[in-house]
Amino acid sequence: MHRPATRMRREIDEIPDAVERLLAAGRGPRRAAAEELRELDPAVVVTVARGSSDHVCTGLKYACELALGLPVASLGPSLASIYGARLRLDGSICLSVSQSGQSPDIVAMTRTAVRDGAQAIAITNDPASPLARTAHRVLDIFAGPERSVAATKTFVTSAVAGLALLAEWGRDEALLAALHALPSRLAAAAALDWPELRESIGGDGSLFTIGRGPAWAIASEAALKFKETCQLHAESYSSAEILHGPVSIVDEGFPVLAFAAGDAAEAGLAEVAGEIAAMGAQVFLTSELNTAARRLEHVRTGHPLTDPLSLIVSFYAMVERLARRRGGDPDVPRHLRKVTRTL
Repeated sequence: MHRPATRMRREIDEIPDAVERLLAAGRGPRRAAAEELRELDPAVVVTVARGSSDHVCTGLKYACELALGLPVASLGPSLASIYGARLRLDGSICLSVSQSGQSPDIVAMTRTAVRDGAQAIAITNDPASPLARTAHRVLDIFAGPERSVAATKTFVTSAVAGLALLAEWGRDEALLAALHALPSRLAAAAALDWPELRESIGGDGSLFTIGRGPAWAIASEAALKFKETCQLHAESYSSAEILHGPVSIVDEGFPVLAFAAGDAAEAGLAEVAGEIAAMGAQVFLTSELNTAARRLEHVRTGHPLTDPLSLIVSFYAMVERLARRRGGDPDVPRHLRKVTRTL
C-alpha cells in the first residue's frame, strides 16, 4: 500500500517555489538593506542563532568573508540572556537568524547588540515576531508554514535570504544570477535521494559528515538532521580537522558522507575522502574527482556559494526516506518541539 507523503517530504518539495517567492517578494527590502550597509561600511558582522539557523550563519560567515572580505563572528546568546555582558559593537552589523523569531535568548542577544551599538538585521519566517520587532531591519524568508519539526525549507530560504543580501551589498552579479537560477536546480536536487547511501547506514552506529568552507556548514546541518530524524549519532567535521583525531574511531564499513561543492576546497576534500576510504570506511562523496570514495549524484548550481544548497536539498530527500525506513516519524522526532524557547 502506498504510504502518504510526510509533511517533511512535502516541505522539501516546496523549497524551489519558496525560494522563487523569496527572491521576488523580498527584493525591495534586501536592496534597501544593502544600500544602508554600503553606507555604514561596517568593519565586522556578528551573528546570533541556534540549531539549523546557526548552520545558516556558518555558511553566511564563509560567504561574507569570501565575497566581501568582511570578518564574521558568532555571538553566544547566553552572553546576554545568562551573563548580561556588555559588548563593544559600535559600527557593526548584527545578523540574527531564527525561523520563528521567538526564542528568548536570540531576542535578548539581538536586543543587547542593538543597545551596544550594532545595526541589527533579522532573517525570519515571522516578520511580526519578537525578534523582528527588536531588529532595525527584517528580511522575511517567505517560506510559508513549516509544520514538520525538522526544518528544511526554512533552512534553505534563510540561507538564500542571507546570500541574496550579500550579493546585493557587494553588487555581485554572478552570485545574483546563480540565485535566480536556483529554483530549477533545487527542484532537480530534490529528485535525488541517494539510495546507495541509505542502504549503507546500519542500525545504531555512528557516522561522520565532512565538508570544507561553506560546505562544512551543510555537513553540520546534515549531522543534526541524522540525529533529529533518525536518532543516529552523527558528527560533523571540517575535512581539515578529521584526520587530526576523529578518524581514529573509523573502522571497516564506517559511514562517512563528504559534501564537496565546486569550489577551491573540492580537490583537497576529495583527497581526504579517499584517504578515509583507504582505511576501510564507506565514504560517499558529492564530487566528480576520482578517489576511492563512492560518488553520489549531485546537482551543481553555477556558483560555489550556492552549490551547498543543492547538496542539502538532496540530503533532506535522502534522510526523510531513511527515517521512514527505520520506522520513525520525521515529522515528529522524539523529545523535540518545532519552536524551542531557550533562555
